[in-house]
Amino acid sequence: MQKTVAVLGGGIGGLSACYHLSKSPQVSKVVVLEGSERCGGWLSSTRREDGAVFEQGPRGVRPAGAVGKNTLNMVSELGLESEVLPVTYDHVASKNRYLYVGGQLHKMPTSLGGAVQTVPPFSRPLLLSVLKEVLIKRSKEDDESVHAFVSRRLGSELADIAIDSLCRGVFAGDCRTLSVRSCFPPLYNAEKARGSIVLGMVFGSGALPTVTPSDLATRSVKESWAQWSLRRGMQMLPEALEDSFKRKGNVELHRHASVKTLNATGTGWEIKLEDGGTVKADHVISALPANSLASILPPAAQPLSQQLQEISSVTVAVVNLEYEGSVLPVTVMMGGAWFHEVFGDPEGVSKERLLERATQAVTSHLGVTAVPIWSLVALLKDCIPQYHLGHWKRIETMRTYISDHSLPLTLAGASYDGVSVNDVIFSGRTAAEKLVGIVCECECDIAY
Repeated sequence: MQKTVAVLGGGIGGLSACYHLSKSPQVSKVVVLEGSERCGGWLSSTRREDGAVFEQGPRGVRPAGAVGKNTLNMVSELGLESEVLPVTYDHVASKNRYLYVGGQLHKMPTSLGGAVQTVPPFSRPLLLSVLKEVLIKRSKEDDESVHAFVSRRLGSELADIAIDSLCRGVFAGDCRTLSVRSCFPPLYNAEKARGSIVLGMVFGSGALPTVTPSDLATRSVKESWAQWSLRRGMQMLPEALEDSFKRKGNVELHRHASVKTLNATGTGWEIKLEDGGTVKADHVISALPANSLASILPPAAQPLSQQLQEISSVTVAVVNLEYEGSVLPVTVMMGGAWFHEVFGDPEGVSKERLLERATQAVTSHLGVTAVPIWSLVALLKDCIPQYHLGHWKRIETMRTYISDHSLPLTLAGASYDGVSVNDVIFSGRTAAEKLVGIVCECECDIAY
């Protein structure tokens, strides 16, 4: 008999898993269970009647690497090529990068000439740190913080300023607690394989996943795309995936379907929903946040639940501001690992306070003194998992537990193998493709 799979979570990772499962003849039915009223997770766009689009979550995707090609391949398969808005490396938005240090903005070097000169806020040319890096001995540690790794190899100044800013921007996290092995695998692998970040980047540092590029992915390389978005916002991607499911006969997508408990049946799972409904499935792919999965697992899986609970997440406030005239729309992201320190409990902070703080930041950082004519405040609670020291070992331990106990469960999504849109989409694909070779004997029934 063919296999039935329940996908928990209708964010972009769960939708990706469903998309790839639905293409397999070895899967008879895919049931997606999403607790909220909409799918797409943090990919959420507000579209105004005048055509303006504002993002509450990710606003651009990088095309680079296998995971970047994989996403563009999906975009192409969904028929969204004409909706893609690329930003090339020679575009002003790509070239102009700034750090706000010491109360003022500093433009980062965009050419080799800038790297051989001393550019504020740095006290010496960046190239000196890079040249010195090849002489640093490799570490024997299994993991270390991003800050410790960069300080050791490139100097404390780069770690304190550039890498600290990078980790705030990508992970909304503290580089002193984040794991280099899990947050920046290419850097860790380069040192392990070649003894140097520079040499690893030049000569390679081990096997990487390969993805055959579509015409769209090939075009992104030829045209030197730095990143891309979609004409009506990033929410177009989950919407297109939902539309593709409607054309298939083997996908059921349920909103307002929060999972209460997962109970092992010996041949699969009985999934009880908060509204009293029940889903029976042979296998579960969980694209839920780690903590959410921990809360629904059966008591017998307590060791797994405990490991899942140790993966924390941070809250980010996203404030979109629109100004009249030539001032561009501005997006302010605040909080992250420092949200509680700055704003207190997310449950108690008002949107008015977040808007005021964001407007103040735009004034002090960019010198914009005008009053915004329109704003949108979104509070994204627990939106970015934090890969702290030892994260890789925790993930390895969890997957070993699942394998040793023959649990029909696969972990996917941002909590495990990467927080970017590309990483999460690729994790959904990987989860699906690892599963389609297994054949079970049960059918899936939904009882309401």
